[in-house]
Amino acid sequence: MIGLLKRNFIHVDCNTFILLYKALVRPHVEYANSVWSPYKKCDIEQIEKIQRRATKLVISLKKLPYKERLLRLNLYTLKYRRLRGDMIEVFKIVHNVYDNRAAPLLSYYDTYVTRGNKFKLQNHSFNHNFRKFFFSARIVNTWNSLPNYVVDVQSIDIFKVRLDKFWAQQEVMFDWTADLTGTGDRSEYTVESY
Repeated sequence: MIGLLKRNFIHVDCNTFILLYKALVRPHVEYANSVWSPYKKCDIEQIEKIQRRATKLVISLKKLPYKERLLRLNLYTLKYRRLRGDMIEVFKIVHNVYDNRAAPLLSYYDTYVTRGNKFKLQNHSFNHNFRKFFFSARIVNTWNSLPNYVVDVQSIDIFKVRLDKFWAQQEVMFDWTADLTGTGDRSEYTVESY
């Protein structure tokens, strides 16, 4: 798809590129990413190279570093979009948007804990890496780090807006080598800091 864009659009400005990229390239890269989400750094880099190569189609930004191109185009890294997509999927599962027979089973804490949110998930330990990176295992710490005002909402759109505001200062938004911060047992962010 990038080759198609390169052949048919010689001089692309930022707005045209964003429309073309979001319509033609990104859906292929993000299709079913909750299922196949990579965890090895080399695989994450290979996927990110697709977007890195695509952003060079904008002639005025071609010489800039990848992070600067993303900032100018207001595009997020694919790594960040996978993290965000995972959280949206968890929200849908927790709030019964999906049929319970088709959604993955998530284990909740029986008692209300003071830290985190009221939909806090139980973390399981695994002996092998094979199971550790499944969707239902990899999302637990990130989901539990979200505060109640982000996860306890009635609609997906409100959740997306609050999640974006809560994660607004994350380096992973424009730097694929960075990791999401504040995802331990207790998040470093509070309601006042957003």
